[in-house]
Order: sequence, then structure tokens, then C-alpha cells
Amino acid sequence: MKAMILAAGKGTRVRPITHTIPKPLIPILQKPVMEFLVELLRKHGFNQIMVNVSHLAEEIENYFRDGQRFGVEIGYSFEGRIVDGELVGKALGSAGGLKKIQEFNPFFDDTFVVLCGDGLIDLDLTEVVKKHQEKGAIATVVTKSVPKEEVSSYGVVVTDQNDRILAFQEKPSVEEALSTQINTGIYIFEPEIIDYIPPNQEYDIGSELFPKLVELNLPFFAVNMDFEWIDIGKVPDYWEAVRSVLKGQVKNVQIPGKEVKPGIYTGLNVSVNWDKVEITGPVYIGAMTHIEDGAKIIGPTMIGPNCWICEGATVDNSVIFEYSRLGSGVRLVDKLVFGRYCVDKTGTAIDVQAAAIDWLITDSRKDLGDNPSTGKVIEDFVNSK
Repeated sequence: MKAMILAAGKGTRVRPITHTIPKPLIPILQKPVMEFLVELLRKHGFNQIMVNVSHLAEEIENYFRDGQRFGVEIGYSFEGRIVDGELVGKALGSAGGLKKIQEFNPFFDDTFVVLCGDGLIDLDLTEVVKKHQEKGAIATVVTKSVPKEEVSSYGVVVTDQNDRILAFQEKPSVEEALSTQINTGIYIFEPEIIDYIPPNQEYDIGSELFPKLVELNLPFFAVNMDFEWIDIGKVPDYWEAVRSVLKGQVKNVQIPGKEVKPGIYTGLNVSVNWDKVEITGPVYIGAMTHIEDGAKIIGPTMIGPNCWICEGATVDNSVIFEYSRLGSGVRLVDKLVFGRYCVDKTGTAIDVQAAAIDWLITDSRKDLGDNPSTGKVIEDFVNSK
């Protein structure tokens, strides 16, 4: 069985993480989100997977390669060109990517699944495909019901009593919403769908292909499912995804490492004197991380591998990426630390180098020498909530 994972986007709403990591490789407790999708597809018999790539394409290809170690076959369709000897990505849109693959050589020859490469899901794909085929659909959108007050954050799908799709509403107000079913970006298609995608141009599934299907009155349905779905569309979504996993709210994602104390998990060779630190779970601490005496960590918090948390530092409800060093007295609440950036839970980022505080939040591999004293402005920043 065949599937496609959409992985060509730049992930602009998840910057600064996506400056160096493509969205499909954003880690959920050290494991790329797309790896969970590959595992889900394999579980339901989808063992031939095409992936369209563009932004940081080589990172995705180098990680997954031919898919052999994941028990599947993976092929890649690059979208872009070479300019002055360098690869420059230019995504063709979700539908345009499908068309490019099929025009190169007909790959989609039976019912197939399309997934966005940045979602964390636990869905019975076998059941969804069965419902799609029972309805004789050319296309099916997997929807999920949300409380009425949340509809303005999503694309809303409007159906009739037989689940046939009548219209879409993009982030309507609560008063204007005609449904509480939202588009999850999970689609089941028949190969004929590609005939409705124009060639050699950027073309989107949701905003262009789907309205055409409605206009032509084709057999186009929604299947409303109750399942776990976390869309990592923005930095706050990623922050919430990690929190949810640490709290045990995502069934198909296990906390890695060893549970050394109730709710506290560590990777290999973590250096910490448990009697001289204050740690309240759920917390994950990656391999080869050092926690100095007097540090305080409050969950849900993830600290990546090879980090260094100094004496008197506090990490509260935060996500710290690998090779991060937090200096003495730093207090991070509801923050994400990634490389040279400190990001709050709304997505607002501060470049710690540009702010001249990279001796307080910096790379753990850096030789700092003598630290200057902490100034009032810096103290106000790191203690902000």
C-alpha cells in the first residue's frame, strides 16, 4: 500500500527551530515527528512512501534514507532547482507535489493516504480507508470534532447528513462557523484525484483542489474520527506537544530513557547528585547532561542531551534543546531554548547573542572563561514569565 508524506514546507511559523531543522525532523523527546508517522503507516500496511522535500531536504533524506531501517520503502521528490551551484528549495504546494510525482512516473495506482509531515497522530488508518471505500469516494478528509469555542483556530469542514462535503471555512468566528468538524490534514485519495490538479504550477490541496471537487460535485466525503492529533503548526503547538507527551497524554509516544525516580526519566550517564537538586516531574533529562547542585527543575520539562544546568538555575515548564548551557541564577519559566534563541510560549524569540546574554544561555561546548556579573536588564529578561 502506498502513501505520501508532505514535507516540503519551510515551517516559517515554527522559526527559529526551522532555521536549521526541517519541520518533519523536529524532535518529540529526541525522536523526529515524521518518524512517528512512518511507524503509523507501517503499522497499517502502508509500506511504500513518497516524501516531497524542499527546505533542508538533505536533512530529511539523510535521516530516513531508503526507509529500510524503519521497515518501509521511502522515495523522495525534490522541489526546487540549483542556483549558482547550490540547491534552492521551491515548494510546489501540497497538490503540486502529488502531480509532480505522478507525472514523473505513475506511482499512485490504488487508494493512497496523504499525511502532513508535522503532525503527531494516533489514528486507525485501516478503518479510515475502509470508510472511504465504502462511500465510493474519490477523496476523503479525516476530520475531528472540537469544542465550538475553538473553531476559529482551524479550517472547518461543512457536510450534509451523509458526510458529503459541501464547503470549507478557514478559521471562521465562533458565530459564523457552520460546523465543529475541523480538517486534520489527513487525506485518503483515489489515483483519479490527480487528474484534477493542473501541471507545472504551485497548487494547494486545501485551498484549491478541494473547492474544485465541491464545485464539480464529485464524491467527496469527510470521515469524523475520535483520535489524538497534535498539529505542530507553530512554536506554541510544539511546546504543548512536548508537555502532552511528558504528561502521558499521547498514547503512541513513550518517554525515552530510564525512570530513575517517579516521573523523572534520564538518558545515559546523566551527571546529577539527586540529594542536592530539586526536581519535580514529569521531567526528561537527556544523556550526558550535567545538573549542578542547587539547580531546580519543575515539570513538565524536557532537557536535551549534553546540556549543562548551573548552580541556582531554575527550569520550569520549559523545553531545552541539546548542547544548551544555562548559567547560574538563570530562571526559565514557560520557555524554549534552541541554540542561540530563547523563545517564550507565544513564539516570541530573543537572539541571546544579539542581546549580549550568550554567557547566560549558550552552547555547553563553549569555553566561557570568567563570567561577568549579572546585570539588572538581563535579570529582568530571564526572570520574566
